[in-house]
Amino acid sequence: MTTLLAFLLTLGVLIVVHEYGHYRVAVAFGVKVLRFSVGFGPVLWRRQRSPGSTEFVLCALPLGGYVRMLDERESPVASQELPHAFNRQPLLHRAAIVAAGPLANLALAIALYASAHWIGLDEPKAVLGPPTAGTPADRAGLRAGDWVRAIAFEGNEWSDVRSMSDLRWQLTQAALQQRNVQLQLSDREGKGSRTQTLDLSGFDSRDVDSNFIKKLGLAGAFGEPVLGEIKAAGPAAKAGLLAGDRITAVDGVPVGDAQTLRERIRSGVQQVNGQAQGQAQGQVQRWRVERDGRSLELEVTPRVARDGNAVVGRIDAFVGQPPAMVTVRHGFFEGIAQGAVRTWEVSSLTVRMLGRMLIGEASLKNLSGPITIADYAGQSVQQGLAYYLGFLALVSVSLGVLNLLPLPMLDGGHLMYYIFEGVTGRPVSDAWLARLQRGGIVVLLAMMSVALFNDVARLLGLH
Repeated sequence: MTTLLAFLLTLGVLIVVHEYGHYRVAVAFGVKVLRFSVGFGPVLWRRQRSPGSTEFVLCALPLGGYVRMLDERESPVASQELPHAFNRQPLLHRAAIVAAGPLANLALAIALYASAHWIGLDEPKAVLGPPTAGTPADRAGLRAGDWVRAIAFEGNEWSDVRSMSDLRWQLTQAALQQRNVQLQLSDREGKGSRTQTLDLSGFDSRDVDSNFIKKLGLAGAFGEPVLGEIKAAGPAAKAGLLAGDRITAVDGVPVGDAQTLRERIRSGVQQVNGQAQGQAQGQVQRWRVERDGRSLELEVTPRVARDGNAVVGRIDAFVGQPPAMVTVRHGFFEGIAQGAVRTWEVSSLTVRMLGRMLIGEASLKNLSGPITIADYAGQSVQQGLAYYLGFLALVSVSLGVLNLLPLPMLDGGHLMYYIFEGVTGRPVSDAWLARLQRGGIVVLLAMMSVALFNDVARLLGLH
């Protein structure tokens, strides 16, 4: 229910703001607005102050909206109302009315990002977990427990890294620009300092997707190798392990972080004959444990479990403490500036990704549809107001940029018509308008189909 309500609130806010942008500028230029609709289909709620005023309606299908203006191309217009018809407006007025919707979404994104910055976000510190062997992070000499304090693109000045999400964003930007980065590091306590270069030359834009950070070898933040809740009668409980135990070594090999401990547990099974789960058994492991200032040696035998097609070990305990968190908060003016910068960066990234998907340099798996949006909306609401505002800003940017694309049926398509009219001195012919509209519908349906397929594939674990 939370996910559904968050999804409906997200759509409602974004649609109202987008259509209000069109409505407000149209009214400012003296255009008569007949209807302001949120949603399509059967009308659920209607309000109209007087017979000649704008009719505001809420419809049953909340997947969009529209502002219907007086226009001779749609129905006859009385002679005394012709000055208020949309099609009779100067070219610049019509272009401003059309552009106002997407620009309202981008302005909303700035306000939402700024609000999230003012409230403050609790995010993991940029303390690295163990890099995956053979990845660029591993080859760069990064280690578990490294705290990334600052980052610099080739030829650029250093900029502070406030959190793990900030680091991921900066690395994504660098990869899209195919630029190596330098990282300024200390240990997780803030002691010492060294600089490492992270080589991103092996990546191109097709590699920048939802798994990009994993490809770099930086899948997660650092976590202490401390046990949490122990499930009764599980392997951990049978071995005598307790919540709060710190694991320092497994079979004589030092364990410095939670991810390494998880990997040792997962690998604590051996095949007997074949690959079936029933033909594998857990291996006895000798764990060195710190408890209340004492060092203990315990034998732990992980049970056999299946993870997809793989056979892995489990001990039925929560492994690892949550990563260290830091509150990222900005002042009033800095928050606005950061909101504008983030809106620009996300807009630019969205345009580049769409362009690369169009020419085949980026995967179409990056397109998301309503199911993914609903899922993320529910998750962000549960994390807190600041997270939801950030999510809402991201979707608002996406909606604004999408509507500015030069596709018929979208605001950007109409702006292209007006550019043609401004250059040639004559509007696009009705015949060409009809052809372009049909082509635009095909493109939009194809994009929606791919996005919906990606949603379903993610649900089924295929992506």
